[in-house]
Amino acid sequence: MSPTSASGVGGRVVGFSDLRIWSLDSRTRLGRQLARFGAPLDQPGAARQVLLRADWVLDDALVRGLVAARDDVALIAPDGRCVAMSVTVSRQPEAEAALDRSEAPAEVRRATAADLADGYNDALRKREPPFLMPLTAENLDAIERRVFGASYKGVTDIVTLYLWPAPARAVTRWCAALGVTPNQVTSASFVLVLLAMWAFWTGHYGWGLLAAWPMTFLDTVDGKLARVTLTSSKLGNVFDHGIDLIHPPFWWWAWIVGLPAAHLPLPEPGLVLGVIVAGYVLQRIEEGIFMAGFGMDMHVWQRFDSRFRLITARRNPNLIILTLAVLVGRPDWGIVIVAIWVALCLLVHALRIVQAALARRHGPLRSWLASSAS
Repeated sequence: MSPTSASGVGGRVVGFSDLRIWSLDSRTRLGRQLARFGAPLDQPGAARQVLLRADWVLDDALVRGLVAARDDVALIAPDGRCVAMSVTVSRQPEAEAALDRSEAPAEVRRATAADLADGYNDALRKREPPFLMPLTAENLDAIERRVFGASYKGVTDIVTLYLWPAPARAVTRWCAALGVTPNQVTSASFVLVLLAMWAFWTGHYGWGLLAAWPMTFLDTVDGKLARVTLTSSKLGNVFDHGIDLIHPPFWWWAWIVGLPAAHLPLPEPGLVLGVIVAGYVLQRIEEGIFMAGFGMDMHVWQRFDSRFRLITARRNPNLIILTLAVLVGRPDWGIVIVAIWVALCLLVHALRIVQAALARRHGPLRSWLASSAS
């Protein structure tokens, strides 16, 4: 997620907590949240200050809302306690003293979490209420689960959404505790990309899958680790997404090249590879057309699109097909089925672009996730 600039806004953490969330102390965590939205701690010359209590955990959307506020506002928890404020610098001493008592000055507008953020996260393709939780030892496990859950995409493939969350949370916790960085995880996944490609190329499909599946797992872990530790960077995003974008067609190419070594050559390998590679590129172009034409990811327009994303012909669903094919001893059947599935998905997405263009005649499109009625 790109930081939102807010010139002239600074941040302050009020109070202290010795509890750690994903191995970060409260001041560091809140400071990173403030900085990513353009309100670094103790910024000199700031016209406004965002004040956060150290013994509360706030969703990113709430911090963003406070930084963006242009009037004096206090965030009030469900139990009535004031946990954060955005005020002009002239009011800061009074507001900071009140916040230390979990109170809001009478002249400051009181707002709930729902007032500051509607819960729709376009970057992560999901809708969920912004969280606001007291930082206590009893709450710590629930907080870490909630923070991890908030880092997860709501619309993605079936493996990432349903199989990886529990083990990814455990490995992410281990990485955070040991100081392993997201870029180090991404580097490990890149090594597995190369190992899988080599194994596929030489017809050793079982070994290739034993490298490919852990790669897809680490591809989940690196992003979650970056989000829960608030260490996302432009370089890391380019590194991670660059690998994600480039490697799948090379895997499928290597798979086809390795079939003669497995004594299962295809009669028309060029045709199969052409369909897969062209379909992969064109599907990405379709997604770009939808984004440019309708202002949203094509997988979040209607409920059907989000459900179809679970199985659409991307890396993980294709790997499911290929894994089943290897288990029955026919990797050649698997890559042919992948080619057919790529072509079918390409047609489905083309149809959705046409349907979206027709629907826009009646007004701007709106994601079903962004609708308050969803």
